[in-house]
Amino acid sequence: MEKNGKFMSCVKVGPKGQIVIPKEVRDMFGISPGDTLLLLADSKKGIALERYGVFAKIADAIFAGKAKEIYPGETKESSEAFAHAIASLQEDKHESD
Repeated sequence: MEKNGKFMSCVKVGPKGQIVIPKEVRDMFGISPGDTLLLLADSKKGIALERYGVFAKIADAIFAGKAKEIYPGETKESSEAFAHAIASLQEDKHESD
């Protein structure tokens, strides 16, 4: 069900732990076959999916010295650790391809 830029639907988890992202959501976010998504999970807050490119841009900005602009409440070291973790995810993906 889509209304006012929001979407709600049920998806089933397959035997390999896979889910299908509904077409309406793929269209809404411009997700295409072959795109890399970043899965974020927090045991208290839940699960979120986002295009990897969004986080790659954040990592690039942190590496360019803009950590305080992006995450003013975090230390430079914490922001850089986050950026390195994002970068390593993409490196891991390329190694497994």
